[in-house]
Amino acid sequence: MKAFAELFAQLDTTNKTNNKVDILKKYLTTAPDEDKLWLLALFSGKRPRRQVTTSQLRQWAAEAAQIPDWLFEESYHITGDLAETLSLILPPPNRTHHHTLSHWISFLQCLGELDEESKKANLMEAFDQLSAQERFVFIKLITGGFRVGISQQLIIRAVAEACQIDQAEVAHRLMGNWQPQQTTFRQLLFGENITEAISKPYPFCLAYPLDEAKISDLGAAQEWLAEWKWDGIRGQLIVRQGQHFIWTRGEELVTDKYPELAPLAAMPASCVLDGELMAWQGNTPLPFSELQKRIGRKTLSKKMLAEVPVAFVAYDLLEYEGNDLRSRPLAERRQLLEQVVEQTAHPALRISPTVTFRSWDELAAIRQTAREHSAEGLMLKKLSSAYQTGRMRGYWWKWKVQPLSIDGVLIYAQKGHGKRATLYTDYTFGVWDGDKLVTFAKAYSGLTDQEIAQVDAFIKKNTLEKFGPVRTVKPELVFEIGFEGIQRSNRHKSGVALRFPRILRWRTDKKPEEANTLADLQALAASIK
Repeated sequence: MKAFAELFAQLDTTNKTNNKVDILKKYLTTAPDEDKLWLLALFSGKRPRRQVTTSQLRQWAAEAAQIPDWLFEESYHITGDLAETLSLILPPPNRTHHHTLSHWISFLQCLGELDEESKKANLMEAFDQLSAQERFVFIKLITGGFRVGISQQLIIRAVAEACQIDQAEVAHRLMGNWQPQQTTFRQLLFGENITEAISKPYPFCLAYPLDEAKISDLGAAQEWLAEWKWDGIRGQLIVRQGQHFIWTRGEELVTDKYPELAPLAAMPASCVLDGELMAWQGNTPLPFSELQKRIGRKTLSKKMLAEVPVAFVAYDLLEYEGNDLRSRPLAERRQLLEQVVEQTAHPALRISPTVTFRSWDELAAIRQTAREHSAEGLMLKKLSSAYQTGRMRGYWWKWKVQPLSIDGVLIYAQKGHGKRATLYTDYTFGVWDGDKLVTFAKAYSGLTDQEIAQVDAFIKKNTLEKFGPVRTVKPELVFEIGFEGIQRSNRHKSGVALRFPRILRWRTDKKPEEANTLADLQALAASIK
């Protein structure tokens, strides 16, 4: 555990990729295999089941520190991180330990069998053995808030170099539904049967955003395939041995959530397709807001299935009849994909149509019609390219249309978290409905550090009311809010909600009465249906 806590601290103090790889490689060559396995699990989002609530942790830590609730809340507000607050206020440890990371994770898993008083006693005994840094990491494991600035691609590189395995093979072995309680480090990385699991997906190829000014740098237009950038859920459809499986890009197995795709298990050939899960009615894609109605539901009624049917829109073929096609050129994969979709002939399986163009100028004009096709923009893929692992510059580009925008007035503000715990950085905006401002969006990003400091100073000087952590602000500051889509919602008084709202710029040139109106929002919503 000491080594893992030190690893966490070292990773947190550097933003250099090579340094992070070296830190991970050192751990992977010195730690016990059980701890290495949990490292891969934790950094891949596979965390122990939560056995203690944050309310219990806060109460027990405050009691041990002998501080009142108000002082705990003030401390938490300043640090902005629960694990850091708890690790700092707990009394210093009286003992030391030599237990491994896997020992402490087993300890946490066993807490589920205990009553509340026993949980408390066991946790207090554990805290009495752990240093402040170990407590910090330990509490992150308890609460499920374990996050570290390490990409999956960086983990793959470190494992590949430490274990002398090809990166593509490592990426494939780390995909899927493996659990650290059901395998070992060596079985996961070197077991012969690992890649034979019939449900196992491939690592996804990801795209870089394309700067419009750089479009001509891509070379000849005829070397590229263009298709619409769909607004759905990225996934892989796997059909092997008469069974089908659906994996999302977040490595979630969601087969049972889309029963209309079950007939695809009878496809003419075993294969793995990359594509998009989309709400699709007849020949028309539905807005993402319709698909959201199905996300997170444990059961799906017949009415929901009828109103929001789902199709898999395929745009790549990764495996065909047991053969891995990822190293073949996209042009070949696309041709075979078209044959697979045509032979399957089922409305739940569609192919993402290509966009025909002869020049970059022509494609730029086509891109402006993306919303008319219920798309976010265009995808550009090099016809000669292999299917890459992760985000590799130069092969796949996403060329999104400019965001929709509306000018809103800042009316509420709340302090941020972590490094921004002392600054008001979480904003709520309103538009005019007659002579009143009604809320329509929240945004947290888009300003420079200097602008944040200026807005924070304004908020502190122009607070009208306080409601807990939220301040009502004098309505004087106008901001241009960008977003990708708009839909009806009861969450805001305006009756609409925005998709991916963010601040595009601070409109210092506008007075609050010049901000947009609710009628403007409603008209915008109607125009993009």
